[in-house]
Amino acid sequence: LKMAVWYVMKRKENTDTMIRRFFRHLIESLKSLTRNGWMTVAAVSSVMITLSLVAVFASVILNTAKLANDISNNVRVMVYMRKDVFDNSETIVKEGQTVQNEDYHKVYDALTSMKNVEKVTFSSKQEQYNKLTETMGSEWDVFDEENNPLYDAYIVETKAPKYVESVTKDARKIDGVSEVQNGGTNTKKLFALSNFIQTWGLIGAALLIFVAVLLISNTIRITIISRSREIQIMRLVGAKNSYIRGPFLFEGAWIGLLGATIPSVAVYFIYKIAFQTMNKSLVGQGLSMIDPKLFSPIMIAILFVLGILIGSLGSVFSMRRFLKI
Repeated sequence: LKMAVWYVMKRKENTDTMIRRFFRHLIESLKSLTRNGWMTVAAVSSVMITLSLVAVFASVILNTAKLANDISNNVRVMVYMRKDVFDNSETIVKEGQTVQNEDYHKVYDALTSMKNVEKVTFSSKQEQYNKLTETMGSEWDVFDEENNPLYDAYIVETKAPKYVESVTKDARKIDGVSEVQNGGTNTKKLFALSNFIQTWGLIGAALLIFVAVLLISNTIRITIISRSREIQIMRLVGAKNSYIRGPFLFEGAWIGLLGATIPSVAVYFIYKIAFQTMNKSLVGQGLSMIDPKLFSPIMIAILFVLGILIGSLGSVFSMRRFLKI
């Protein structure tokens, strides 16, 4: 029983010691940040710039990949009709009377007669408007049915991606067609942009991360030099390397955390604006950028984790020489 009581008391004492040590290292790291003001600002700025560019590259790469994948998986052509064409209506109102539509399915029949067309589906302007408001939010619900600015359209699915361009070219020749859009050209551009960003973006991000780690290392190294005598005394009295390293690891983590704050705020607001501005032109083609509700929280979490890792890594590099036996 005495041994059990001793063991419990010992565990409690160790836990209390660890908690006190944690808060001591935390306080020391904050003091060190204020003591090295301009170097801290330089290190935080370096992390901030690095993470901002990482966020931009990640946003472009991920959305480019998604759009290219959407286009390749939805091999189709959007054929928009003129405002005065009612190709899907059997009857129309003419001079106040309801009469048979002589041009009923004229465009539809022309599209279905093409040999490389797999399927043709009608999409009214109201359906497109409903899809737009559903995707972009209720703030886009500003038009009634009579003032809807969109056009009736046919969604043409081709038998293979290679037929998209030829079907698009033939569809433009049909009388009553206002505009024809397809993802063929966009896919090539998106893949080219994605490859370019992936190659040079990753190289640029790696260089920036290296510079950020170097600046953080220099910042913490100045702190270590100013406290070198204190560190020597701690080592002489038997302090472990982990105990000495603690405040500096916290300092690096703080620098990374502070550097990730502004890029995270920018990601939340700027990506939302970019989504609302750019996505409305993609919805009509059945495409969409990554939803901000999914993209922003994940990207912000990655930025904070990456910032802390960069700061901690810089601290580790700066401490290696001073803790060698």
